[in-house]
Amino acid sequence: MATTVSFAFGSPAGRRTVEMSYERTGSGEPLVLLHGIGHHRQAWDPVLRILALERDVIAVDLPGFGASPALPQGLAHDLRTMVPVLGSFFDALGVVRPHAAGNSLGGLLALELGRERLVRSVTALSPAGFWTPSERRYAFGVLRAMRGAALSMPMPLIERLSQSSPGRTVLTSTIYARPGRRSPAAVVSETVALREATGFHQTLDAGRTVAFTDDVPDVPVSIAWGSKDRLLVPRQGVRAKRVIPGARLVRLPDCGHVPMNDDPAAVARVILDTSRRPAGTAPAQNA
Repeated sequence: MATTVSFAFGSPAGRRTVEMSYERTGSGEPLVLLHGIGHHRQAWDPVLRILALERDVIAVDLPGFGASPALPQGLAHDLRTMVPVLGSFFDALGVVRPHAAGNSLGGLLALELGRERLVRSVTALSPAGFWTPSERRYAFGVLRAMRGAALSMPMPLIERLSQSSPGRTVLTSTIYARPGRRSPAAVVSETVALREATGFHQTLDAGRTVAFTDDVPDVPVSIAWGSKDRLLVPRQGVRAKRVIPGARLVRLPDCGHVPMNDDPAAVARVILDTSRRPAGTAPAQNA
């Protein structure tokens, strides 16, 4: 069940109240899960039960997505703001240096949290920020088209399409390699999340100048990429490995941009293996 936490953020002269929704389950060392742009915490549902066997799992609705309202006026939906906001969120929950796993935008945020030493390990699934200018323009164009389609379709049509495998393919094949595996209820829910994402445009605009160019030393990092990612193409993983040479680069066969649904066991294994690795140790052989 979702919970909402409110916390103060900003300088003493410009404090704002930020609200974030999250779901928490399991026990063990804390693990924070961060979704991509236009999505919500339920993107992690396929792996939640597996991860909760070993970790205190905190699946987050990022500000402006899912059940979390957008950031208050005056706060930008950019990395410079979002990373300390997440740090304040950890403080509000009494969580000290959790493990972090993120997908797409969430993967970029997880890497930034690792660079700032706010987390103890990072698993980034198809993280944003390793694109060329043309790859970024392509990805942003696809995201805008997905948002436009979600806004233009009436709910009865979305619900009708969700009832069949071909219909779920129409709605979600951009992000899933195996859209037929997604349940009708989940497809409807995430389509609604995309159309109602109040932080979508601000987050996308902030991403126009994003490029991850710094190493993440002394923190175990795994970067995993679906072989059938149609949004952020897999060659971006090779660039990520060059930027973060100590990272383990993992190929996820037959997985799309949001691999948690396509192969939950493989994704959970990468996250747990990364979180078990002591800081400063060399990664296992790349997959």
